[in-house]
Amino acid sequence: MVGIVKDYQLSDWKEDMTTAQSIGIDAFALNCASIDSYTPTQLALAYEAAQQVNFKVFISFDFAYWTNGDSAKITEYMKQYAGHPAQMQYKGAAVVSTFVGDSFNWDAVRQGTPHPIYALPNLQDPAEATTGPAKSADGAFSWLAWPTDGGNSIIPGPMTTIWDDRFVHFLAGKSYMAPVSPWFSTHFNTKNWVFVCENLPTLRWEQMLSLKPDLIEIITWNGNTILTLYTPGKDPSPKLLYTDYGESHYIGPYSAHHSDDGSSQWAADMPHDSWRNLFKPYIAAYKSGAEVPTVEADEVVYWYRPTPKGVVCTGDTLSAPIGAGMLSDSIFVATMLTSPATLTVQSGNNAPVSIGVPAGIVTSNVTMGVGAQSFKVVRDGKTILSGRGGLEIKDSCVHYNFNVYVGSLTGGKGVGD
Repeated sequence: MVGIVKDYQLSDWKEDMTTAQSIGIDAFALNCASIDSYTPTQLALAYEAAQQVNFKVFISFDFAYWTNGDSAKITEYMKQYAGHPAQMQYKGAAVVSTFVGDSFNWDAVRQGTPHPIYALPNLQDPAEATTGPAKSADGAFSWLAWPTDGGNSIIPGPMTTIWDDRFVHFLAGKSYMAPVSPWFSTHFNTKNWVFVCENLPTLRWEQMLSLKPDLIEIITWNGNTILTLYTPGKDPSPKLLYTDYGESHYIGPYSAHHSDDGSSQWAADMPHDSWRNLFKPYIAAYKSGAEVPTVEADEVVYWYRPTPKGVVCTGDTLSAPIGAGMLSDSIFVATMLTSPATLTVQSGNNAPVSIGVPAGIVTSNVTMGVGAQSFKVVRDGKTILSGRGGLEIKDSCVHYNFNVYVGSLTGGKGVGD
C-alpha cells in the first residue's frame, strides 16, 4: 500500500522485499492512488530497491482514486516502468492490475505502451469478464478472499471456492489471479466489520493447492499491499506477490515508517509475523505443484482475539463490528509437524485440552478462556515445543478490537511473546 509509506526510504523497501523473499514471495503489487503527491517518488524507490535485491514489482492502480478518464496518465506510468528490469513480467508482458476499475478499457494503454502489457484488473463481478471494457483485459484478479455473498457482505463460514469457480468459468481460459488472505477486521466509522475467517490462514491455502490458479495475490503485506504467485506449468517462472494494517490482514512487519489513519488502535502490538512462517510451506507447495505442503521442522502457530466477542467496551464511540456475532470464542492453533504428536492448549482458567494431531499442517481450535494462553506439543512422551501466548485474553476493554494476536513456538521458544 504505497499510500501509507510516504516516508519510506530505499532501505525500508529493501527490508520489506528481502523479508518477503525469505518465504518465497516474488513480487509486490504496488497499490497507488492518483491523489498522493509522493506516489512518483515511492514508485521510483520501489523499483530501484527491487532491482537491487533481485525482486519484482508491478503497479496496481487503485480506482477508488483513478477514473476511466485517466487513461493517458496510466499509460505514462506504464511507458515508464513496463520495461524496467524490476518490473514483473508474465507471459512476456508487464503485469498491471487494479483495485476495482472494472470498467476501464485497457486498449488505449496497450496501444500507447511500447512494451507489451498484461492487464489483470480487479473485477467485482466475474461475469464482467465477458462483457464491456473488461474484455480488453488479459485476465482478472478477485478481491473476494473471505466468506461473502459479494462485495463486503459477511456470511457464516467456512470459506469455499464458489467465487474462484465463477471467475475461472467466466474468464474462459484467460488468466485468473486468486486472492489469499488470513483475516479481515476493521473498525473505522466508515467501515466497521469483521469477516468469518478464523481458520482461513490454512483453509484458503489448502483450496489454492487444489485449485491451482494461474496466479495468487496475498491480501495483504502492510494492510493494503498485494502478493502474487504464478502457477507451475503455466509460466516458466512461478511467482508470488503481496498487499493493510487498517483491515488487519497484514502479514508484513508492523512498520514504524508508515502513516497512521487510526488503525494503530487495533493493529499496534498485534503482530502477524508468524503467519509468514505458516505461509512459507504452502507457498513452496504451490510453486512446485504439490498437493500438500512439506513440513521440515516442528512448529506451532497460534492466533486469537484479545477479548471474547460478548464483552462490551466502555470507551468506544462505535459499536462492535458487523459480523462479530458470527465468530466463535476460540483459540486457533496450526500445528506444523514432521510426525504425529499431541497438542495441549490451556486457555485461561479452562481445563487443558489435548488433541492428537497428525504430521503436516493442521488447524485445531479450543474454547477461549480469559487469562494467559499456553501451548505444548508432546511426542513419544517428550515435550518438543512449549510456551505461553504473547497476549493475555481479557474480559474488559475500552475499544473494540477484533484483530488477532499471532505468535509461534519453534524449537521450544515462543515468537511474538
